[in-house]
Amino acid sequence: MSSHTRPPQPGIRLHVDLDGDVRPHRSAKIEARLRVDVAADGAPTDLPAVELAVIIAVDVAEAHRAAVRHALPAALRALPDRISFAVLGSGPEPVRCYPLGDDEWAVADQYQRRRAAFAAGSLPLHRDRPRPAGYAHWVAGARALLAGRPLSVRHLVLITDGSSAAFQEPGLEAELDACAGLFTCDVFAVGADWAPDPLLVLAERLHGTAQFVDDGLGRAVTDAIARLRRVHSPQLPIEVTLRPSVRQVSLSEKAPRPHRLGGLPEPGRPNRWSFPTYQWEQGSRDYLLTLVADADADPLETELQFAMVSVGDVHEPVVARWHLADRSVPPAVAGAGSVQSLNATGQMRGALREGLAALRDHRRDTAEHCLGRAARLAARFGTGWVLDEIRTVADIEDAAEGRIRLRAVDAGTLAPMILRAGSGPGAAPAGTVGIRPGPRCGNCDTPAGSEARYCITCGEELL
Repeated sequence: MSSHTRPPQPGIRLHVDLDGDVRPHRSAKIEARLRVDVAADGAPTDLPAVELAVIIAVDVAEAHRAAVRHALPAALRALPDRISFAVLGSGPEPVRCYPLGDDEWAVADQYQRRRAAFAAGSLPLHRDRPRPAGYAHWVAGARALLAGRPLSVRHLVLITDGSSAAFQEPGLEAELDACAGLFTCDVFAVGADWAPDPLLVLAERLHGTAQFVDDGLGRAVTDAIARLRRVHSPQLPIEVTLRPSVRQVSLSEKAPRPHRLGGLPEPGRPNRWSFPTYQWEQGSRDYLLTLVADADADPLETELQFAMVSVGDVHEPVVARWHLADRSVPPAVAGAGSVQSLNATGQMRGALREGLAALRDHRRDTAEHCLGRAARLAARFGTGWVLDEIRTVADIEDAAEGRIRLRAVDAGTLAPMILRAGSGPGAAPAGTVGIRPGPRCGNCDTPAGSEARYCITCGEELL
């Protein structure tokens, strides 16, 4: 994304909760839950449309023109004034449908919207031969086009019937790497012949969503653009500075949607990593930070700072101690249950997705095992939407025990369910378990560490 962002920046609150049962060895894993709360704090309600550039790319075969015939003109007529936009069709390579002529971008007003909606009626779509170009070509085309529009938020809306995924794309991963940080992407699947896996890869790597739209495609595209305008910070990296004994670090978003984050080492500072994140609205996000450390040179039973997490101007340490192997496990510290809950949420989503994929591939034993595991975790954490998804394909005999009985299922219903399991929002993980040890500030009630002398929020001396 471009560095052009609007002042004032949103208010940020960062909480770090750690699983305290850490045993020393050469490759010990330390896991922490990060919760980042973003408040508008005086920032405008909507991002001005002039700061947005959106590509609407239509990757469907001529046989599926009916799926976009009315939806695309409706979405174009609903574009906000002054947004930069372009429309791409396929034939089979991505080809510009609008704006017409030599211009790469149009700026929405009444005249441009009316012309774009009319031009969409002759949108070029690919036929059976030659084969479509593939998703790597769509992403590369978007990258080249958006490079010339350095605005705060740059976004690709890809409407696909899956025909670009009819063959293997060895270049897709490399192209997604090249697009990291340049734009985000929402994927809308139409029809019934698309595979969910490549769509989930696109959404996860480009920090968007993938969803099946059976009806109301125009409204779905309009809502996606409206959501972009609620972005308070287009790019907000999470930076992690490591203790020298930490050899590996990874960060993944768990809620509201799962995303894999790629870490970028800071030049000249081998112990500092930056994890770019995008499209920050008001609300909360949960992340799982995983560190792999070598305990050989560290003291035991001593509080150690393994990392410092920074989001904007807000910083929080990741502190733990190596416990002696021959001693009993100490009482769980605040946040241990929180980390377990975050892991369980990821395992539940993974089991649901794996079970549905196995059912699609007619591996019923695997499907029953995975969906039973998902049901057991959902019952434990009260995640109703997962149980509702399982009930679509199976009878739940005992959710707490993970006993289900598969039913005969129309294969066409499974792909949208796999998308929801892999990209759709779910309930946030359970709140932090317990409270932080130590005193609370008598002035603002902020919790403090056991050795703290002054409040980190208001600066008052702790009594």
